[in-house]
Amino acid sequence: MSHYPALRLRRTRSSAWSRRMYAETVLTPADLIWPLFVTEGDAEEPIATLPGVSRWPVNGIVARAKEAEALGIPCVALFPNTPSHLRTDDGREAFNPDNLMCRTIRAIKESGVNVGVLTDVALDPYTSHGHDGLVDGAGYVLNDETASVLVDQALVQAEAGADIVAPSDMMDGRVGLIRGALEANGHSNVQIMAYAAKYASGFYGPFRDAVGSRGLLKGDKKTYQMDPANAEEALREVALDLAEGADSVMVKPGLPYLDIILRVKSEFQVPVFAYQVSGEYAMIEAAVAAGAGERDALVLETLMAFKRAGCSGVLTYHAAHAARLLNG
Repeated sequence: MSHYPALRLRRTRSSAWSRRMYAETVLTPADLIWPLFVTEGDAEEPIATLPGVSRWPVNGIVARAKEAEALGIPCVALFPNTPSHLRTDDGREAFNPDNLMCRTIRAIKESGVNVGVLTDVALDPYTSHGHDGLVDGAGYVLNDETASVLVDQALVQAEAGADIVAPSDMMDGRVGLIRGALEANGHSNVQIMAYAAKYASGFYGPFRDAVGSRGLLKGDKKTYQMDPANAEEALREVALDLAEGADSVMVKPGLPYLDIILRVKSEFQVPVFAYQVSGEYAMIEAAVAAGAGERDALVLETLMAFKRAGCSGVLTYHAAHAARLLNG
């Protein structure tokens, strides 16, 4: 008589076709959002701390959007590297209807490419001090005054053609104000993807290089971004943003916060996205460069982890590479 139980769990793993048939989670290019960095001028600018990622001029971003469409990636996310002479304490370039972000949105829309355009709503690419909002004399980021400016920023992006505005600033109450302004100005179909649980993380360094804010930042962002020690607070943040009109929510960073993703999805059963942030991308690339891992396997495994945890989609700098792998 066999010493094994009647059910052998390895039985369904014994061949590739069987593993595919029993897979509980499926990853496709439609699960990806591709973050892109925009710069002035007409030349590609490689980012040293994000090997393989560049800032692109407006026409280069349009070309990337067309590439996304061809790969089956449904959406691109835009982040501007605002010229230093346009960065001010009050971040007023953020609501200039002809700023770099708005010109890029219009160029994508005028090209006829069939991808969604997601735009960042926050002041850090526009402020001379590198914070996501307006600061007082003591350097404290002012909540309500900042939220008012974010409304103006979201409106110029929507007017330019943005499909999704994504407030990443973590000010209290800004989602409701933006939703109200969008409705009042004829933009009822513009979505809000709220950065609902954005943590004060050490994984953002290369992103700050990409948008030119790392050397500008005075102090830290711990008074408005979340404490990595907290999980229950993330659920409260999500509940508030949903009550204020968010269509979807985001958890950021990604892999270190899979538990938050799972809890948000389980608690609210709404579309949850994750941002696999610049430091996570850089770690994978560093592992590959050191011979400590194989890029294709690491990229697909980490993205599958997000889906398994409950994500509807993932913002990742590996989006184009992952889509090529998934398309076979």
